[in-house]
Amino acid sequence: MPDGFDLEDVYPSQERLCERVGAVFAPCIPGSIIGISKNFGLDVVPKHGLRHPPHLQTNGWYLWAGEYSEDPDFFEPVCFERLVDIHPPALEFLGLGPGWRFLAHGEHHDVWYDETLINPGG
Repeated sequence: MPDGFDLEDVYPSQERLCERVGAVFAPCIPGSIIGISKNFGLDVVPKHGLRHPPHLQTNGWYLWAGEYSEDPDFFEPVCFERLVDIHPPALEFLGLGPGWRFLAHGEHHDVWYDETLINPGG
């Protein structure tokens, strides 16, 4: 993590985003795990994210760049604090609760609720 950076520094921007889209603020628990594609920190766009309900040590977030893949090795488990070093702009979205998705492409950001992430199949 960069010197002098505190994850609580991102909470205000996460809270503002949640307020803007009508989501409950649900920050990640320190030390929890996200699934992240190996190319997420590269200059590949767009950036995608979705959040399932947390399970065990995971916080439910899956982040990827470019096209999604069904390859079982597409995502790797990473402590969410490492996102500070991988792609800090994505931290703004990680206060959204389970069921939320985002798509970021440059200055364009879409955020929406997807009930199927909570209730698969219906």
